[in-house]
Amino acid sequence: MPMPNDLMPNRSQKLVYPEAVLLTNPVNPNIKGEVNDKYQYSSEDKDIKVHGWMSFDPPIGFWQITPSDEFRGGGPIKQDLTSHVGPITLAMFLSAHYSGEDIVPKFRNGEYWKKVFGPVFIYLNSTVDGTDRGLLWDDAKLQTLTQVESWPYGFPVSEDFQKRDQRGSVTGRLLVRDKFIDGKDIIGNAAFVGLALPGEVGSWQREFKGYQFWTRADDKGIFTITNVRTGDYNIYAWVPGFIGDYKLDVTITITSGSQINLGDLVYKPPRDGPTLWEIGIPDRSAAEFFIPEPNPIYVNRLYANHPDRFRQYGLWERYADLYPDSDLIYSVGESDYRKDWFFAHVTRKTKENSYQATTWQIKFRLGSVHQTGAYKLRLALASATLSELQVRFNDATVNAPHFTTKLIGRDNSIARHGIHGLYWLFNIDVQNAWLIRGDNTIYLTQTRSASPFHGIMYDYIRMEGPPEQAMH
Repeated sequence: MPMPNDLMPNRSQKLVYPEAVLLTNPVNPNIKGEVNDKYQYSSEDKDIKVHGWMSFDPPIGFWQITPSDEFRGGGPIKQDLTSHVGPITLAMFLSAHYSGEDIVPKFRNGEYWKKVFGPVFIYLNSTVDGTDRGLLWDDAKLQTLTQVESWPYGFPVSEDFQKRDQRGSVTGRLLVRDKFIDGKDIIGNAAFVGLALPGEVGSWQREFKGYQFWTRADDKGIFTITNVRTGDYNIYAWVPGFIGDYKLDVTITITSGSQINLGDLVYKPPRDGPTLWEIGIPDRSAAEFFIPEPNPIYVNRLYANHPDRFRQYGLWERYADLYPDSDLIYSVGESDYRKDWFFAHVTRKTKENSYQATTWQIKFRLGSVHQTGAYKLRLALASATLSELQVRFNDATVNAPHFTTKLIGRDNSIARHGIHGLYWLFNIDVQNAWLIRGDNTIYLTQTRSASPFHGIMYDYIRMEGPPEQAMH
């Protein structure tokens, strides 16, 4: 990372997004020509366990260890910042990053509220001169395992911080029931299962006032959530590979020492008929789609050959480079979403330096159109920023779209290199009259175009045929 002075006007050039700078004359010449943006150092909350800094002379490590994220809001895949140029290490308890105002707590009419944040653990280590500095990082990771095992800490004297013997646990097994995939219940392998304040289905991703406790189910679908603070909760879940959210319609009350076994829970994901075609993987992320190489003048070498290659600056501009005059067209059965579906549905910059809406097309064939059965389009979004997605079938100019999301989203994940923000699921009833035998086209228009950062990221799209088709 750069030095603080590198962000000054005489050493850098501000880019379109104000937090991002191009390093033109950095103190360390090895990073000249790179982009630095604080959002490039983001991570999902479930992964922010240890981060920090090392100095070279003397070799000292400064690490922040967060053994539990129970006090954070938005669930396990809420993203947040970890570090700033400084060197600054961040313990983010609350932010609107990658979610927008939806997650900012609001209080009114004398509402009472109290919450314990942390503690977080600050760890310093050092090595003898000349030894491998990588040992400092390895040691910090080992120390993290120790701190996670030590949670909840026994030393806080505040009565608001509950110790281990004051807490309870919940266990069970999650199964998925989708008869169009398997006649038997499917094991909820690697499902995210959590306890959060009682609310609507999926409300946990916009919730911050309470505590949240999450785990991953094992390869048998079994989950155990330990060290849960006393109180009333709903149990929520979502399963990678399946759309939608699960919620058990029972309020669970945790008391000191309680061990609640819920037995088998069955999630029935949204499904009306057999899959005619699908695009993407239902995992609440756009990471499986085509992520372009960054513009050579906007590179951060940290993310070269890195799994998080989407954290490069300016990738939204690459859409216009790839599609300068016409928009993306995806042909079911021929196109490959890993290469042919751009990771973000963004605006296009014009020669006049304004921005225009873009319309993507999905082309598919139907051997016949069932005249009485119902078709369904499942549209799962991984992100939305001041966007309106309009859907039209076989007529790009029909005045009123067949479906619109209306204005949604403020998570700003495109500008902040996030690959996902808040999850949205739209289930569209497709009228038979909208479809034709043979070649069909779905037009997807993101209509808002005041900014390069207005746009959406798709998670997964599925077209379902009438249930009757599965019988033939």
